[in-house]
Amino acid sequence: MTPRPADSYSPLYFLASLGAGGLAVTFFMYLFFWVPHPGQPVPIFEDSARAFATGPLGTQIAIVLAFAGIAVFGVLNVKSLIWNLTSYRVWRGTEAHAKLTRSNAETQLLAMPLALAMTINVCFILGLTFVPGLWSVVEYLFPLAMIAFLAIGVLAFRLLANFLGRVLTQGGVFDLTAHNSFAQLLPAFALSMVAVGLAAPAAMSTAPLVQGISLILSTFFGFAAILYAVVAAITGINAMLHYGTARESGPTLMIVVPLLTVLGIMFLRQDHGLHVSFDAHTAAADTLVFLTRIVAVQVLFLLLGLLVLRRQGYVAEFIFGAKTSPGAYALVCPGVAMAVMLHFWINKGLVANGLVVKFSAGYWLLTAAALGFQVAMIALVWYLNRRHFGRPAEGTAVPAE
Repeated sequence: MTPRPADSYSPLYFLASLGAGGLAVTFFMYLFFWVPHPGQPVPIFEDSARAFATGPLGTQIAIVLAFAGIAVFGVLNVKSLIWNLTSYRVWRGTEAHAKLTRSNAETQLLAMPLALAMTINVCFILGLTFVPGLWSVVEYLFPLAMIAFLAIGVLAFRLLANFLGRVLTQGGVFDLTAHNSFAQLLPAFALSMVAVGLAAPAAMSTAPLVQGISLILSTFFGFAAILYAVVAAITGINAMLHYGTARESGPTLMIVVPLLTVLGIMFLRQDHGLHVSFDAHTAAADTLVFLTRIVAVQVLFLLLGLLVLRRQGYVAEFIFGAKTSPGAYALVCPGVAMAVMLHFWINKGLVANGLVVKFSAGYWLLTAAALGFQVAMIALVWYLNRRHFGRPAEGTAVPAE
């Protein structure tokens, strides 16, 4: 029998877990922005139960969809992570792993801490959504969560140190001709996911010390991500201008979209913590401008990525064609990130400044764009999972460089 594409393992399959986790977050946006949650900055089980019992039919439908989506994609996220960790352990002892760690593609290993950090975020969402009374003990969970995220951050730095230590001390081992994509931004994405997780206690804790530690640690990892992203993006653009964009790595051009969403949420969480415990206040108009700038840059990179993918025929070749690539899962991240960021832009930006009335026709027209991205990514995840993990298919996996 022809093996499944996933049988040719690549660490980029951690992106399958990441995408499922991101979709769980998109469903949590329903609860976050549509269910009142007085008394705490995020909705908890009791808020959803109260809104379902007393709210209108539309609210009830939204809560049911949110619960179902969070449950389905939360389980898929954890299931995919376990499969990846098991497969990675076996793959690590092969020649394929040794070959990868001698090439530019060594940074693909950062997909593992990226997926691990996402799963911790998903587990927290699952707890908030389904566990009654969780908020009464949440202050005890924040230090544990920060320790977990810090451990993942250390893992990410160790993997990154192996790569940088090799390429910066051994001349000629980094292939500039294979740097013609944004694949090298994956470490920045991983560090930013750790940063946004570390920033959660700043937004939700009521203990100033916990908030302060959260602010400091998340700032460190957030700016490490920004610094690495700037360097990798500039050198990557230079290589792409010389050699064109690597065909199988075209989706990486849009990695800036999820990177900005994650960093944007990190800064919003930090801002909330500064407001609650440190008497630092940000005007609603400042938040609108901040979010609008993020969305503007995201749209530009999304258009750039789609342009290159269309010119290269990526979709026809790697999505629907004979070839398969685990890097195709990178296409899920920008769509999920746009869905999440649009929810924030509409609610924290437009509604908070009185530019749009919440739940008006204009509100739903704008929200339809976020929902459209979400539905499209659900379809893409289902299709990619069937193609890579389902029945045997022709073609072999082509890891993105």
